[in-house]
Amino acid sequence: MASYQTAHAERSAIDALPGLVVLDFGTDWCSICRSCAPQIEAALAEQPELGHLKIEDGPGRALGRSFRIKLWPTLVILRDGREVARVVRPADAQTVRTALASA
Repeated sequence: MASYQTAHAERSAIDALPGLVVLDFGTDWCSICRSCAPQIEAALAEQPELGHLKIEDGPGRALGRSFRIKLWPTLVILRDGREVARVVRPADAQTVRTALASA
């Protein structure tokens, strides 16, 4: 299981990403993030062409604030830099799959 990255791109760089990208906001110490991780990773593994960025969030983290992140984990699904779907605390892999299908 990959760790949430503490260093991440500026919002302008995220907005410029091409294709379908999943931003996964959370923290390594969050028990809910750890319990949701296997379901998230299972759904994303079915589409290896997707970009997946695990971004550490918290107070003072500008990127998370720019996406109005309130709860962890939150998946923000972007297509060519624009938000097309969002999943907050997915209970199972199917919830993630459904969001990806709608994107």
